[in-house]
Amino acid sequence: MDAARGSASAAAVDQQPNNPLHGVTLAQILEWLVEHRGFAAMARAVDIRCFTFEPSVSSSLKFLRRVPWARAKVEAYYLHCRAEERR
Repeated sequence: MDAARGSASAAAVDQQPNNPLHGVTLAQILEWLVEHRGFAAMARAVDIRCFTFEPSVSSSLKFLRRVPWARAKVEAYYLHCRAEERR
């Protein structure tokens, strides 16, 4: 059964070779942003209350999982920050 899962996950990777967010969880994105940018910079870039009023990773995760437009903005900000870091 494990061999079947292994080939399924390998197939999933092959299906999205150009997706920079593939395999990166929302929690990993938030933790990276908090570590490298901080909540203050995140609040300036993405104006959502969970970054400005008593910010925490857990409250932000709850909000972003329920609100697709906010998640999309945070993911775009993450990709922008990672691209800046590579320069």
